[in-house]
Amino acid sequence: MMSRLAIKKFKAHATVANLPRCGRKREIDKRFQRKIVQMLDKEPRLTSKQVQAALQFEGTTVSTRTIRRRLNEKGLYRRRPRKTPLLTPRHKKARLEFAKTYLRKPKTFWKNVLWSDETKVELFGQRHQNRVYRRKKEAFKEKNTVPTVKHGGGSMMFWGCFAASGTGLLDRVHGIMKSEDYQQILQHNVGPSMRKLGLPQRSWVFQQDNDPKHTSKALENGLRESTGDF
Repeated sequence: MMSRLAIKKFKAHATVANLPRCGRKREIDKRFQRKIVQMLDKEPRLTSKQVQAALQFEGTTVSTRTIRRRLNEKGLYRRRPRKTPLLTPRHKKARLEFAKTYLRKPKTFWKNVLWSDETKVELFGQRHQNRVYRRKKEAFKEKNTVPTVKHGGGSMMFWGCFAASGTGLLDRVHGIMKSEDYQQILQHNVGPSMRKLGLPQRSWVFQQDNDPKHTSKALENGLRESTGDF
């Protein structure tokens, strides 16, 4: 004979088979999930162990694995931070103004621009890299990046240039570069790079930053002599 509980179950569910259960109650409910997401949005460099310690301080004991799963559900994954130049508010403002000035230039204009700069290449970089929790397409948000400066031992300095059509010549800088050294590098490399990349002789643009070595009158005159016009 069917028990009363079985009869009641059949009337309610039209079956006496075992029904799927809701499972174990989550260690982190929606409120705590929102809390840890807010913590990582505010400080992406926190580790799951640090989040675990913060929750334990508030009386919630949960594993780091569970914390990572809940963050992954919300689209937060631990990634290496992207390296970006260390910019001051003045730098940011100047770059924004530059972008606004040239925003509507046609593609033909950019095809005739020769970009140049110097960079220091570290021969022995830091091996240890921290990680950040971030969402897709948020790699270059300021809070998810590591500011870098061009310094450190075991390095080499190079000058290089490029245009839309490819890369120009590369030259090594020996020692501390003075204005005269920079002028010689340009005289030896800009003209050949311009011809290599197929830039027009009379309607191309030479682009460099505002380093004092780059803005002297003697440098401008030397470039005109070596390339014809710019």
